[in-house]
Amino acid sequence: MGSFIDVSDRFGGYLSLPEEQRGPLLLVLQEIFGVNDNIQSVCDEFAQEGYVAFAPDLFWRQRPGIRLEPRAPGAMEQALGLLDRFSDDEAMDDLRRSIAFLKARYACEGDVGAVGYCLGGRIAYLALLHTEVRVAASYYGVGLEQVIGQALPPGKKALLHVAGQDTYCPPAAQRVLVEAGRASPAVRVHLYPECHHAFARQGGDHFEAVSASNAYDRTIVFLKSHIGPRYDLEALWEAHLDFEFTTRDAGKTMATMVPSPYVNHIPTMTGGVGYADLHRFYSEYFIPCNPADMKQISVSRTVGVNQIVDEVIMSFTHDRAIEWLLPGVAPTGKFVKFGLIGVVKFRGNKICHEHIYWDQASVLAQVGLIDPAGLPVLGAEAAEKILDNGLASNRLIATW
Repeated sequence: MGSFIDVSDRFGGYLSLPEEQRGPLLLVLQEIFGVNDNIQSVCDEFAQEGYVAFAPDLFWRQRPGIRLEPRAPGAMEQALGLLDRFSDDEAMDDLRRSIAFLKARYACEGDVGAVGYCLGGRIAYLALLHTEVRVAASYYGVGLEQVIGQALPPGKKALLHVAGQDTYCPPAAQRVLVEAGRASPAVRVHLYPECHHAFARQGGDHFEAVSASNAYDRTIVFLKSHIGPRYDLEALWEAHLDFEFTTRDAGKTMATMVPSPYVNHIPTMTGGVGYADLHRFYSEYFIPCNPADMKQISVSRTVGVNQIVDEVIMSFTHDRAIEWLLPGVAPTGKFVKFGLIGVVKFRGNKICHEHIYWDQASVLAQVGLIDPAGLPVLGAEAAEKILDNGLASNRLIATW
């Protein structure tokens, strides 16, 4: 998605632009391995979120174009040798030059943010002190405890992701960071107790997918809350639903999503991962399988910075095979009503993924595939109580 650009005759970095070719400027600050494939992919991901994402080559004085892969033989020794000749003050000069250059030549809107990893995690905090960067997210910043005591200027904020098993940030250093977060409303600290250094580096020895995903979500919410970009997620979601259930157009449905989305209907594990599978699912197994009388009643909707949670009541007549909901079940002609929750994640102005949950036991009972007698299972009344809390509770508790 991105490419390397020159800021001056010897200094440059990797730039990735959002689809709109404009957005807030986000500096992506490298680990000690340079602007390698991992940092480039991180830039591309932030560009999909709507940022003008730039990773400056902070080792250009030592040797321009360093792109080490951490697992390669001798990479760590070479990186540490480069680090010995690294200067925080010179890095601040590079950031200031980068910001001025990018603002003059690209459509950078509003305030500037930074996100840094390892070495870059410390540089990100220093950028708050010495450049116009307004907000910064630091991942397992090495030496961060040595600079965290410097109070941030008014209006600036930091988010720190601290790995509990990080040998480069031992318990004493972690306590310094946690205390800084308690002492200042401008500093928010998240501790990941079981994680090691570089837990967010995809493909690394210590990559931890769940913690990395949580940290990323926290970073996106932090950045978008303070510097944007801001999208009308509800309007995007409504358009997606229209293409699914009213217009019934798989191509238009997919156009509302990122290039490689996924959908998981949790009870039946139907959906798809990636464009090809998901397009096939929508065009062959979802859109044409939905009965003509399928209806959704909105119960509640929570719209966040980067996701929507939808609570709805679904109803339909089972007059055809509905492979996403009742795979392999012949039409029964039964009328079905059930509650459904959708957790919809966005990346920029496109849907990234959907997790859809419902009470499958209630659906099976209503089409006659299970007998609810003697089982802790309810039929349509479970959905009706969502809308009417005056209906009696605890009917399945024999001693109530």
